[in-house]
Amino acid sequence: MCRVFPRPPRPHQSAPPFNAIAARRLRTALAMGPEHVAHGLRTSYGLPYVSADLVVAWERGQVAPTNPELSALAAVLWCSPGELLGKPRTLREHRIARGLAPEDVARTAGLELPAYLRMEDTNVWRGNERQATALAEMLDLSLPDFVTVTGREAKLAEMLRSAVTTRWQAYVRPVAKTVPLDRRLLEDTLQQLHQDYQGQMVASLSWAAGSAASESSDAGRDFLDRIVDHFWAAVQDNTE
Repeated sequence: MCRVFPRPPRPHQSAPPFNAIAARRLRTALAMGPEHVAHGLRTSYGLPYVSADLVVAWERGQVAPTNPELSALAAVLWCSPGELLGKPRTLREHRIARGLAPEDVARTAGLELPAYLRMEDTNVWRGNERQATALAEMLDLSLPDFVTVTGREAKLAEMLRSAVTTRWQAYVRPVAKTVPLDRRLLEDTLQQLHQDYQGQMVASLSWAAGSAASESSDAGRDFLDRIVDHFWAAVQDNTE
């Protein structure tokens, strides 16, 4: 039978990437049972519906706590919200990981709160470059995270796919406008990606000689699907 955990109605919002294993480990380290955690959430943080069964469900990954529940759980477990999260991907998840209120982020970035909240809800950044820089500093974003949360990753992926399948030299300047990296570093990175992709295609075609082209290019399609990951890995290699 499926257990139901009643909660008061609330506006829809995406759940943060909850780290169930970390939650259980932190609770165990404090020598607390699920019932102790639930009691603390009920009495100290105004969550009267939380039971020991719900805490166990969180720890088993059956359900994920909402943003307010996550913040309260972190307080009960004497940790930061970021310690209960997996790798954040969205603007909201990065903010929660830092334990920041949306009002604080909006004020620091120079945005009206309603405008900032719309950016979180849609996961589309509409601020200017100065505001984006303030956001990156406040949330301590790495460059890959900054590109992701400002909605530039899809555009970057499109340019990178074109760069590795055609002439990479033509995409140095366009990529530089999306990713603020040294031009020489970008040139080395795009050239490396182009060589890696073309090398895979030549190898796969040689290995599958006589078979259909679509069957021989699986490795190439996988490379293109993960092109952004390959890009950041190549940037790291060429930086060292």
